[in-house]
Amino acid sequence: MRADLHVHSIFSDGSYSPEQVCIRAKNNGVEMISITDHDSMNGEDEKRTAAKRHGLYYVSGWEISAYENAEKIHITGYGCNRGFAYENFLQERLKTSVLRAEDSVRKLRALGIGVTMDKVLAKRADESAPLHTMHISRAIEEETGMPSYQAYDCYLAPNKPASSLVGRPTPKQAIDCIHECGGIACIAHPGRIQMDFFTREKLIRTLKNCGADGIEGYYSTHTEEETQYFLKLAKELSMLVTGGSDTHYESEERKIGTPYFSPSEELLDKLKAIKW
Repeated sequence: MRADLHVHSIFSDGSYSPEQVCIRAKNNGVEMISITDHDSMNGEDEKRTAAKRHGLYYVSGWEISAYENAEKIHITGYGCNRGFAYENFLQERLKTSVLRAEDSVRKLRALGIGVTMDKVLAKRADESAPLHTMHISRAIEEETGMPSYQAYDCYLAPNKPASSLVGRPTPKQAIDCIHECGGIACIAHPGRIQMDFFTREKLIRTLKNCGADGIEGYYSTHTEEETQYFLKLAKELSMLVTGGSDTHYESEERKIGTPYFSPSEELLDKLKAIKW
């Protein structure tokens, strides 16, 4: 079964509606999909309905934008319920995402870039979802003509002049929240964690001890060497292996269903034990 358990939609910082995501997934030979938008499970009914319409197995998911100090260590959650723990977490993310965006906008304006909060808010397709740095970078693109990915790298990435960590949860807080919601917590795109080899492995082992259930071994920008290393580490630590493209829009680098990933029976059993 070909699966992509890491895709984004307009319910966070993706370019496609759930319907468009599922059409592309089906055309690319994907049979199981999880639309893991940032910091919320908004649009869940629309996502599930679109998947069913196109004959896809749908796995409920989201991606929590967690940080350890200034380092991005995102955590994906699967099979979570939207009860008290989730609603409390979501409300905190909504509030702090606005504060964080305001902080970045202040820094940008001090640099002479005339982005406003109104322009940032206008880039958010779902007004009930937390703001994301991509909304800010798209506002920069509109203001300056600089491509949004360059704007992110230049101004908003960790340690850049307009970056902000206001209200960012830690990886442990993300893992705890996912577990409180009854879900499976996995370390997303470990190859993108900007640490030296030994520090990163120590972190993964620490997160395993904090309750992380799995690791995204198959990922669009992992090299073959990285993939094999993460698969070996997951086996050693008895962690589940997930895989995903992290597609926000399809390009030469990212395509829904790439790299090829087929969930193990163990992962499928875990997902079935909670809910798809």
